[in-house]
Amino acid sequence: MADKTLFQRIESGEIPSDIIYEDEHCFAFRDINPQAPTHVLVVPRKPIATLNDLVDEDAALVGQLFLAAKQIAADEGLDDGYRTVFNCGEKAGQTVFHIHLHLLGGRRLGWPPG
Repeated sequence: MADKTLFQRIESGEIPSDIIYEDEHCFAFRDINPQAPTHVLVVPRKPIATLNDLVDEDAALVGQLFLAAKQIAADEGLDDGYRTVFNCGEKAGQTVFHIHLHLLGGRRLGWPPG
C-alpha cells in the first residue's frame, strides 16, 4: 500500500488539526499558514494528486467541495465575500499532492492574486 498523504494522516487523526467540517465526501480544517483571517482547506476523502488527475466520475465530488466551502463560508460569517482556489502543480504553489480547495476570507482580497 502506498504511503498516506499528509491530508489522509490528518483525516485519520495521526496528525492533529483543527477540523471544522466533515461529511461523507470531504473534511475541512484551518490552514496552519493562513493567508487571510479565514483560511480553510477543503479536502476530498478520495486522494487525487492534482486537478490533472481528475476523471469524469470525480465531477460530483469536486462539486461537493464547493458546496462544503459555501457552508463553511456561511458558518464563518463570510457573507461579504470569500475566494476559493485550487492550485495545480508545483509552479502554481501546490505543496501537498492531494487536491484541496482553499477558502479564504475575512479581509479584502486583491486581484491579481499573485
